[in-house]
Amino acid sequence: MSKHFQTEATMACMKSLLMIFNLAFWASGLAILCAGIWMQVELHKYLELNADFSNTGPYVLVGTGTLILLISSLACCCTVKGQPGLLYLYGGFLAIVFIIELSLASSLYAYKDNLSDGFERGLNQSMARYGQPGTADKTMDFDVMQAKMQCCGSHGYEDWNNLIPSSPVPRSCCRIAGKRCDTQDETQIWTQGCFHKVVAFLTINMKVIGGSAIGVTLFPLLGTVLSCVLAANINKTKYEQMA
Repeated sequence: MSKHFQTEATMACMKSLLMIFNLAFWASGLAILCAGIWMQVELHKYLELNADFSNTGPYVLVGTGTLILLISSLACCCTVKGQPGLLYLYGGFLAIVFIIELSLASSLYAYKDNLSDGFERGLNQSMARYGQPGTADKTMDFDVMQAKMQCCGSHGYEDWNNLIPSSPVPRSCCRIAGKRCDTQDETQIWTQGCFHKVVAFLTINMKVIGGSAIGVTLFPLLGTVLSCVLAANINKTKYEQMA
């Protein structure tokens, strides 16, 4: 009787731990989903100017976050019912999510390391095609970047005049938006280049996203262990009762 009570107490404790894990895992999924949406909405206009930019990153984050929210919600039912088969299946899903998150974190850090080279090439290409037919999106992104980051050109406003053929400094370089300004007057425009400003801004944000991804990577691994151990204990209890 005492052994049976200890077994029941152990299983109840493990179920509680797994439920706490499910809630924390659900919160991590929500954080990844929000990071993906924020990356698509806020960082996309800067990342799109990178010559090596791939649009899959934000969608992978959104997809991973949505998958985690779905799995963690269903996992609560598996934990309450205490079905070993469902718990093992849950552990398998968590192992898959662990691999996805590990790959995602590695990709983000690899992309961060190559950000500088690709971004410089992308800025030069965007400036050379600025305002040309079929480049409306890149032109708008460049204008948004210059206005928000308070910069002009790649390494300085002179870059516009050094283009072949030369191009006038865009109005998005004006210090006071919405008002007339002489873009050839240095006192009325931003003179610092965008390259270093934007690379520093993106590097910081990519570090935060990559660090968060690595942090939550351990969650699925822990959940896999908890779910499998709980399932094994439930099977062991059933075997002892039959014996």
